[in-house]
Amino acid sequence: VQLQASGGGLVQPGGSLRLSCAASGFTLDDYSIGWFRLAPGKEREGVSSIGSSNGGTYYADSVKGRFTISRDNAKNTVYLQMNSLKPEDTAVYYCAAGRRVGLTLRPSQYRIWGQGTEVTVSS
Repeated sequence: VQLQASGGGLVQPGGSLRLSCAASGFTLDDYSIGWFRLAPGKEREGVSSIGSSNGGTYYADSVKGRFTISRDNAKNTVYLQMNSLKPEDTAVYYCAAGRRVGLTLRPSQYRIWGQGTEVTVSS
């Protein structure tokens, strides 16, 4: 049972990245998926989540209108499309899976965590 986050990198302000969260050993469509980020000197922040059933989504105010979360159950993968990136989006991004947690971004509700992918927004 594993989550693999990928897609991070260095991008200029205003640019875009798409993060992927691929599952192995279990089926993602039974789980809500959350994206979290951890920046140096800051607390972990919940960024976005997507529900397991109807695919409802939630976004933190800091990313609303810029980030889009989606899932491809056939590929057992969840994506986080990040547009109009800002320097304050710089962080290590983690995806996590939780069953029957709805759209919460409370980290304690998520039982399976990926290893993180680093995003740096800088000119």
